[in-house]
Amino acid sequence: MNTVVLNRLQGNILTPSGWLQGTIAFSEKITAIYGQPVDPAENQQVYILPGFVDLHVHGAGGKDTMGAGDAIEVIARMHAQHGTTSMLATTMTAPLADLECALRALTGVCQQRSSGAARVLGVHLEGPYINRVKLGAQPDFAKTGSIEQVKYLHAIAPIKLITVAPEMDGHLQLVRELTAMGMRVQLGHTMGTYEDGVAALKNGASGFTHLYNAMSGLNHRAPGMVGAALAHAQFSEIIPDLLHVHAGAIRAAMRAIPQLYCVTDSTAASGMPDGEYMLGRQVVHKCLGGVRLEDGTLAGSTLTMDQALRNLVSIGLDLADASKRVSTYAADFLGLPERGRLQANGYADMVVLDRELNLIGVYVEGEKIDLGNI
Repeated sequence: MNTVVLNRLQGNILTPSGWLQGTIAFSEKITAIYGQPVDPAENQQVYILPGFVDLHVHGAGGKDTMGAGDAIEVIARMHAQHGTTSMLATTMTAPLADLECALRALTGVCQQRSSGAARVLGVHLEGPYINRVKLGAQPDFAKTGSIEQVKYLHAIAPIKLITVAPEMDGHLQLVRELTAMGMRVQLGHTMGTYEDGVAALKNGASGFTHLYNAMSGLNHRAPGMVGAALAHAQFSEIIPDLLHVHAGAIRAAMRAIPQLYCVTDSTAASGMPDGEYMLGRQVVHKCLGGVRLEDGTLAGSTLTMDQALRNLVSIGLDLADASKRVSTYAADFLGLPERGRLQANGYADMVVLDRELNLIGVYVEGEKIDLGNI
């Protein structure tokens, strides 16, 4: 008979019903949380929050998800060291052969989590079914969507989320078909109108890829895809590195979109010194805290989710609200009730923060992560 060893943490614990000052007992999953309601400002104990959930990860530690070999393990370990306990490996717009190669490298880690690493929940296919007029930092391999191609790739590694430009011929039908397969569809890299966005939502799309970036903007007479998101979305991702989106625009989106959640859109340059890195087939340059193409176009970020949390607090969110936007809402978007919240029978995915919101502990499915030199 196997004996389950329970671990315990004490501090200010953020639960779905509010803050408790007490103890959380866990192994792979949380066994119990007990304590008394508390205002965490009233004591100096650590904060214990749900582990971060990042649905848009291109790379880290010098590695890119389009690479082969051990790239995804390096990426998942680096992000775990910054508090991400579960993530989607995000691909670039690329030829089918490149996508197939990338997904074959992801197959194993989607089935079995590596020790010391974040859980890779599956794949976010960011293109190639996007509008080449709004590539952003995506290479120019955009094309009209094919449900047969998606099914082929999905058989290699599980696609959980896919970005689509809804205005392209046949893409409303594609949105319906993808949704029927159980995938979440986001609208992004699009020149679509407000009406295109509303139609796509009615046909099953459920979110927006890096809100404001690489999509038609808001004008009071032509609301664009941003307007469709602000007027109708329940969910959307946003990059809170304070480079991609102004703090005021982030706050405006939070008032409009109930479950706006944060992603890093991180690249191989995350956690690395300034220099040149690869983003799919593109060379990108890390400098001045950002990542750009040769022409200056923003090309993903160097953001980590612990910094995303601190950025949200810095622009005026309270810690509980900020926590939901880096954990709970993304888990809700993917339909994962056992992640993104601290509750009995949920996975023991947790971060421990000091009073200055510095990361001092991470647990992925109960495993304590070595934070290295963070």
